[in-house]
Amino acid sequence: MNPAHPDEGTPVSVKIRERIVAARKRFNANDNIAEFIEPGELEKLLDEVEGKMQGVLDSLIIHTDGDHNTQNTARRVAKMYLNEVFKGRYVEQPPITEFPNAEHLNELMIVGPLTVRSACSHHFCPVIGKIWIGVMPNEHTNVIGLSKYARLVDWIMGRPQIQEEAVVQLADLIMEKTQPDGLAIVMEASHFCMSWRGVREMDSKMINSVMRGVFLKDSALRREFLSLIPGKN
Repeated sequence: MNPAHPDEGTPVSVKIRERIVAARKRFNANDNIAEFIEPGELEKLLDEVEGKMQGVLDSLIIHTDGDHNTQNTARRVAKMYLNEVFKGRYVEQPPITEFPNAEHLNELMIVGPLTVRSACSHHFCPVIGKIWIGVMPNEHTNVIGLSKYARLVDWIMGRPQIQEEAVVQLADLIMEKTQPDGLAIVMEASHFCMSWRGVREMDSKMINSVMRGVFLKDSALRREFLSLIPGKN
């Protein structure tokens, strides 16, 4: 009889957490932890989350064994969180092909509106909106395809987020990848934690921006960027 492995029976979430703590890294709701997840562990984590979610349903006094509508809800919710709405926490950054700025482009480029799908860290309620990205390249800027901006947005927003932190994370990532002279981001979103619960204010939205590089110094460039965003001038 083979002796039991010392980790046998330890929840996979505990193993992942121990690796993160040992590396002295942060694991807040909007942090990516993919580097600490070993092959095969996401499926085990899915099983663990399903079990915990079933406990939530039991505590809500929902008879999942007898209710045909909720018999598989725990599994569906676990898959939704890990494989869809919070996927940006558990998978590596999408591959981004970068090209040199061979033509020495140095004019303002705007991408958007790109769809934002996220959830607030406070209540896990949906955050749905749009984002516009303005890039002021220079001869050393790495050029990436337009679709890659959408992939980066989806990766950053696919986590429990606070809107003002999310746009900063996105700005840091794009600055790192492209090295432009300037970057401008505007995000507009509806927060279901405000419309679905609490004050239940249905029509309110949050709009915020991040400006980097020449957009901070050049007010004319900021005005040009904002004037080219439909409905924002």
